[in-house]
Order: sequence, then structure tokens, then C-alpha cells
Amino acid sequence: MNKTFDQTSISLKGFYLLFFFGLGSLFPLLGVYFKEEVGLSGTEIGTLMSISPVVMIFAQPLWGMITDFTRRPRSVLGLTLLLTAGLGYSILLLDSYLWLLLLLILFSFMQSALVPVSDSILLNYVQKENKQYGNYRLFGAVGFAIAVYIAGRLAETFGTQVIFYMFTAVLFLCILFVFNMPKENQSLKTDMKKGIDKLIKMPSFIIFLVATFLVFGPIFANNFYFGFYIQETGGTLAGVGLAFLLAAGSEAPFMKFAGLTIKKWGMMQIMMFAAAVSAVRWTFYFFEPSFSIVLATTIVQGFSVGLFIPAAMEYVRMYTPSEVRATAVSLYSAVGNGLGSWFCTFVGGVIFDKFSIFYTYLFFGVLSFAGLLMVILLSKMEQEPVLVHRSI
Repeated sequence: MNKTFDQTSISLKGFYLLFFFGLGSLFPLLGVYFKEEVGLSGTEIGTLMSISPVVMIFAQPLWGMITDFTRRPRSVLGLTLLLTAGLGYSILLLDSYLWLLLLLILFSFMQSALVPVSDSILLNYVQKENKQYGNYRLFGAVGFAIAVYIAGRLAETFGTQVIFYMFTAVLFLCILFVFNMPKENQSLKTDMKKGIDKLIKMPSFIIFLVATFLVFGPIFANNFYFGFYIQETGGTLAGVGLAFLLAAGSEAPFMKFAGLTIKKWGMMQIMMFAAAVSAVRWTFYFFEPSFSIVLATTIVQGFSVGLFIPAAMEYVRMYTPSEVRATAVSLYSAVGNGLGSWFCTFVGGVIFDKFSIFYTYLFFGVLSFAGLLMVILLSKMEQEPVLVHRSI
């Protein structure tokens, strides 16, 4: 039994390490590839890079239904990994904006299955074994950080085309870990319409969704534009990799101890602090600091991303009714990871095209400050219910 447990645990950690290694090898430099090798404009790049979050909004619920219907999450995960790897490599074969647009829609549809299906397997496993989700998810942050560093070094030597070979090869390897992942799947079926109707009648939850839209949007869009920013400040492709290594790598220790930090300082305070760090960071980048200073500031991403994500999940857990919690998680993911990411990636590309990458980050900073105000408002709205609950 211990051997089976070890194999399962190692397979889950190995999957997250390699899967996010694959993402880290492709997406941070994909925009650079589109600009330098394909010759696309900032608006065209912003449009292409914003496809994934839009498709995710519609595709993820569909993949959830497919997984529930088949009751074979490992098979769904393995098949979509295979197709995502093949479609990702196909991007290298096209240089027409229209064909890239169509390919990325299909690529994003397949990719949209990977996170929710693997997360549902992991969440079911950690709940059954009384483990911590963050102890497994942090391997994803480590894999992403290492991948961008290696991809940057290799792209500097062999050209940006190398990112497609890395992405495809690693996702194929990732499939090997799927076979030893848990077989069982926890169904998250829920009455979506009933859940949404109940949640939209909660003003505090609406404010929470607005806050995640404003804070998460720039965080996810930064993954696509930070490579351009590093180059504008004098960095090389290897410098892009080093910057992402420091930034994404700083998330892991914060995710590891996020639970203890939230218990000590409070969920709302952590959300406000993380939002403020993001807002100050993006706004600071508008003033065109040198590459060395930018490099030094990347480690603050651990404070913003590494703390805001678990704090936001804790909010959903504490302040939404249990019977609609699955719907609340879906809405939270769709608004922050989907709509927010799409909006900031698309508009950020237009601003990059019309002005400069520095104004794109000013835009991110303004949105994040607005998100901070929403979190402050949310804290005041939730203060009374918390006090009443404690007095009972």
C-alpha cells in the first residue's frame, strides 16, 4: 500500500512539474516568436494570445461534463495532452495570421481540459488522503519557473522555434505520469443556473468577482507581455528566462505557507496586501526602470500571486453556500482566469501597438489599484457577517 501511495504521490507531483514546465517553455516566449519570426503586430499578437482565456470560459464546463459522463478522467487527460502537444507543435508550421487564429482556437479548446481535469483528480486525492493541495501545486510553479529559464537560454542560442520542440516533448512525457494517477473521479455536478441565480443575489460575491477580474487579469496577461518588457529594458531572451525563473520561482514558497499566513494575518488583509503589491509593481514598470532593477523586483510576484490565489480560494470556501460552491469556483475561475485574462491581454496588445509596452503596464497598474479598492470594499462588506458569526 505504501508503494502504491508513493507511486500516486510521485505521479501527481511529476505531472504538475512537467505540465507547467511545458506551459512555461511555450507561452512566455510565444508572443516574442509571433513578433520576431512571424512579423505580427501588437494588436494581432494580443488577439491571438487572448484566445485561450475566452475559449476556456466555454470549454472548461464542457470538459467537466465529458469527464463526469465518461467517469474516466485519466483517459480524458491523456487524450487531451496528446492532442494539445500535437496542436502546439503545429503552430510552428503556420505563418498566416488567419490560420494561426483558427489553430489557436482548437489548441485552446484542447488545452482547456488539462487544468480542471487534473485539478479534480488532485482535489479528490488530497481530500481522501488528508493532504494539502498546495504541496502538490507548488511543483507546477517550480516547473514553470525552470522551463522559462531554460527556454530563454536555448532560444538565445537556437532561436525561438525551440519552444515548440520543448513544449511538445515535455507534454508527451507528461502522459507517462497520468497512468499512475488515481482512477476515481469526484463528480462536481451541480445545477449551474440555480447556483448562478443564488450567487448573483449576493452583492459581496459580485464585488469579489470584480476584484478578481481587476487583479488576476493583469497577472495572467503579464505572462504574455513580460518577455517584450524585458527586451525593451535591455534584456535578452536569456534575461527573459532568468526574470521568469525568479518571478515564478518565488510563488512556490508562498504557496507552501499560504495557509499559515492567512490564519495569522487574515484572509482579507492578505488579499489587500497582494493586490497592493501587484498594483505598485505594474505601475512602477511604467517608469522604465533598468533591466537589473526589474530583475530585482520580480521576486515580489511571490507576494502577489503566491498569496492572492490561495486567499481568494479561501474566500470562496468561507463566504459562499456549500450547495453552490462548485458553481462559485467555476465563476471565480471564469471571471479571473478567463474574462480578466482575455480583457487585459487583448487591450494590452492594442495599447502596446498604439503606444508602448510601458503604457501597457500602466494600464495593468490602474486596473490593479481599482482591484485593491474592490477588495477594501469587500472587506468592509464582510466585516459585519464575520462579527455576528463569531458572537453566536
